[in-house]
Amino acid sequence: MTTVEITRFRVPAERADALLAARPAMLRDFQTDRAGFLDARLIRLADDEWLDIVFWGSSEDFAESRRRGGDRPGIQAFFALIDSVISTEEGTTTDAVGA
Repeated sequence: MTTVEITRFRVPAERADALLAARPAMLRDFQTDRAGFLDARLIRLADDEWLDIVFWGSSEDFAESRRRGGDRPGIQAFFALIDSVISTEEGTTTDAVGA
């Protein structure tokens, strides 16, 4: 099973391009510094809302990442562009990532 982090957040339209530009550095930080990080997908919704779906090897990997927060420059830059977090949820899937 794979742990799935689902975060819904708001970014003003005038910062959307900056958010997309900051995404690759954030993902590099996750790939090189977060145990259990598998993949992530960013989805643009209506009304300045976004959905970030992150796949983790385990619930413990996700919990450790949350504990560490924005402790890397790329992650900090991405998080700084977020106006507000609407919700964060955790779930599991039996489908293999990339299958």
